[in-house]
Amino acid sequence: MTNTGRRGGHRSKKKRITLVLAPIAALGMAVPLMYSAGAATPDEVATDCRTDSDKLENCEFVDVQVKRDSLGPNERVTSVSDNCGSTTAATKSFSGTASVTRVVQLEDGFSVDGGTKLGNSFFEIGVKFATQEINIKRDDTTSSFSFTRSDTVQPDHIAFFMWSHKRTDVSGFLKATYKEEQDGQKVFFSPSEGASTVHVFYPQLLQSGTPDGRLWLRNVKCGSPQANGIINSENSARAEPGFGEGGENVTDVEVSLSDVSVQ
Repeated sequence: MTNTGRRGGHRSKKKRITLVLAPIAALGMAVPLMYSAGAATPDEVATDCRTDSDKLENCEFVDVQVKRDSLGPNERVTSVSDNCGSTTAATKSFSGTASVTRVVQLEDGFSVDGGTKLGNSFFEIGVKFATQEINIKRDDTTSSFSFTRSDTVQPDHIAFFMWSHKRTDVSGFLKATYKEEQDGQKVFFSPSEGASTVHVFYPQLLQSGTPDGRLWLRNVKCGSPQANGIINSENSARAEPGFGEGGENVTDVEVSLSDVSVQ
């Protein structure tokens, strides 16, 4: 059955979709400040916290600001369906899946394990911002979203599905308490006390277990630079523009999560 969608932010009612997602947290570090000789620098504090150094009595993330409902990366979650050269629309079957595990990632590419003092602190903070509508899980299990559905590929277009999860952005700083004094003190900060430049992103799950976010069908005109780039990538991961940001050769139709049925 052919479905007629509307462009932009309008919704398209579809068949059953299964979506399950667990939290991801991303952490960005700022430029270090100067400390007196012998004291732990902000870079050293960040490294000691990340590695759960034996020198630490404790390391914690101190939240300063919170922003809900920001959108995460734009992910292509199905293979590309090709209707190039055709003068009529075609109904194609799409299947997609993706999985994530709870991760705290530093800007330099290192990660923080959830079992460390710092990793535990991140998710204790996350639980604080859970609501009756939004749940922030703090387990270590890998969760996934997957779906199989039929949808319309426009004449002389390629098409695929995109996903962007909705997340809570909590910003603040790191507070490290050392077992031994350094330059007469035990407590140090990164990048500085009161700063809001360390960001932790908590994907938001509805109480039903369905992730909060945006799922959409993207049609791209064959022969356009956008389509050629996607085809040449041979389905490998690549950066994609967000919903409604693809340009004149791209049409996005959102699938409402209210129409999603969790299996």
